[in-house]
Amino acid sequence: MHYIDEGQGIPIIMLHGNPTWSFYYRNLIVAFSSSCRVIAPDHIGCGLSDKPQDYEYTLKQHIDNLETLVLHLGLKDFVLVVHDWGGAIGFGLLERHPDLVKKIVILNSAAYTSKVIAFRINMCRIPILAEQVIRRLNGFALVATYMAVAQKMSPEIRKGYLYPYDNYNNRIAIARFVADIPMNPNHRSYQTLKNIELSLVQHHCPCLILWGKRDFCFHDYFLNRWMEIYPHATVRTFESAGHYVLEDAGEEVIKELKKFL
Repeated sequence: MHYIDEGQGIPIIMLHGNPTWSFYYRNLIVAFSSSCRVIAPDHIGCGLSDKPQDYEYTLKQHIDNLETLVLHLGLKDFVLVVHDWGGAIGFGLLERHPDLVKKIVILNSAAYTSKVIAFRINMCRIPILAEQVIRRLNGFALVATYMAVAQKMSPEIRKGYLYPYDNYNNRIAIARFVADIPMNPNHRSYQTLKNIELSLVQHHCPCLILWGKRDFCFHDYFLNRWMEIYPHATVRTFESAGHYVLEDAGEEVIKELKKFL
């Protein structure tokens, strides 16, 4: 499991989602590692981490991996920053260790069950289609560099996002993440996510929600759910930002995060 560990001071754990990797947080790492200790792991199968072909790519397994890393590094009183699948994984850790978190920052993500799912994402959950589109054609990570931003991504940045996912085998986790979205109680990760959902109300620490409003996947429904769960949260929305909110509104996010810290 590859992870970035830069700087000293208050620990900030930054968790990416699918189909990104710690590269997503590169500008935040630069901005905060001079005054804080920034830890940004790549989930197994993602980024520079190993990409085993015979592996349980489940929500529980990703939480287990994160828990192992946090306990190995002895992290406590940390700020948790989550995006996309990082929400469920991060809050899965907090379900087990609620005393470790000091503050929470939520970027376009979810950590609760829902019957709402984007049509394009749902189509990619069809097994045969997933193998062809996601793994053979790179039709998830590549398309995301266009659809997940509101402003055109530069070729250099696009190359960075796609760097770890350059062949069929290296895209296995991208496909498995999509397949692991639990849309009904019979799904193997449904109860794991439901337990996380039930534990959310136990977190009373300061919470900051930074949200790109032009997100085709995590739209206002998901933002409203978070605001219901954490009515005490500070909320800042960015009207001209998409799912990759750090790409479209990175400077504004850094300013808000600095004030929050």
